This record gives sequence, C-alpha cells and structure tokens, in this order.
Amino acid sequence: MTRDDLYSLPPGLPVPVDDGAARHLVGRSLPALALPSTAGPPVKLDALGPGWSVLYCYPRTGRPEAGPPPGWDEVPGARGCTPQSCRYRDHYRELRALDAQVYGVSTQTTDYQQEMAARLHLPYPVLSDADFRLTDALGLPTFTIEGTRLLRRLTLVVRASRIEHCFYPVFPPDADADRVLEWLRGRSRRNR
Repeated sequence: MTRDDLYSLPPGLPVPVDDGAARHLVGRSLPALALPSTAGPPVKLDALGPGWSVLYCYPRTGRPEAGPPPGWDEVPGARGCTPQSCRYRDHYRELRALDAQVYGVSTQTTDYQQEMAARLHLPYPVLSDADFRLTDALGLPTFTIEGTRLLRRLTLVVRASRIEHCFYPVFPPDADADRVLEWLRGRSRRNR
C-alpha cells in the first residue's frame, strides 16, 4: 500500500445509505463510561464539560506498511478513516473557536491508536472502545469484516452529555469535519 492510499480516497467507492441504524441516538445521553484515551487518562463520557463535544466514530485506521482487509473498499463507507482524522486535525482550531472539543472513537486498542495519533499529529484525543462498552450501550451501528467487528462511520454532536445531532451515514469521510463545522456555526448564529 502506498502512502497516497492512506491519505486520499480513491474514486468509485460505494456510497453508504441511511439504513436507520442511528435514528435512535438523538436525544440520548452518553453513558457513564470512561474510555481509554491517546492523550492520557481515560475520558469520562458523561462529564465532557461545557460546550460542544464532537465524537467522530470510524471503523479503523490503517498503517502505511499494511494493506486493508480483503474487500475493504467494497464495504460502503469503510474507506477513509485517515482522511477523516486529518480533516478534523486541519479544522481543530476552528472547532475549538466554536467551543467544541473533538474526539475520535474506534474499536482499535489505545496502543494502535497512539501510533496513528502521533503519525498524523492529531491535537485531540482518540478514544478506544475496544471492549464495545460505548457501542453496545448506545446501540451504535457496526459491521463485521474478516471476523472483526467494527463501527460504522458516524459523528455525534453532544452538549451536556446529550446527543444533539447525529451525522449518519458519513460520506465522503474527508468532508465530515466541514459538515460539523457548518452545523455548529449555524447553532452559534442562532444563539446570538
């Protein structure tokens, strides 16, 4: 796999459709869980603090030396975790200016995530749901490939531990941060 394969999206990827699997999330409170974080101590989901919190959930990030699982590009919405993470990195200051914290969430281990967070220079924590505690508590949509259960790509916008908005399905992944920014700016204009 070449470096460009990780950092860009190839043309012709299958587009995911809204299967209704995230319809139940808006209005739900985040559970009283603490997830391991690449930035240090575990993050308590029911105590994220004031302002907005953006939790973008993604299937898995790859590594430059390893290719994706067979059939990865045929799974609608699977490809694009690295471009999505990089886009949140690139828009991090704008999101913080809107009083939003950013968290990546995947079912990969913190050790695996730490390599990715360092390589991509992510200024925000990535949380590990390797035990599926958050996934199962909220009923987040998943899929299985090569015997591995992974999150479907979705983004939760949270305020005071309550899910205010859910972007699902997220496609293309590298436009997710832009859509979230637009949504938050719209909320900011309404509150003036």
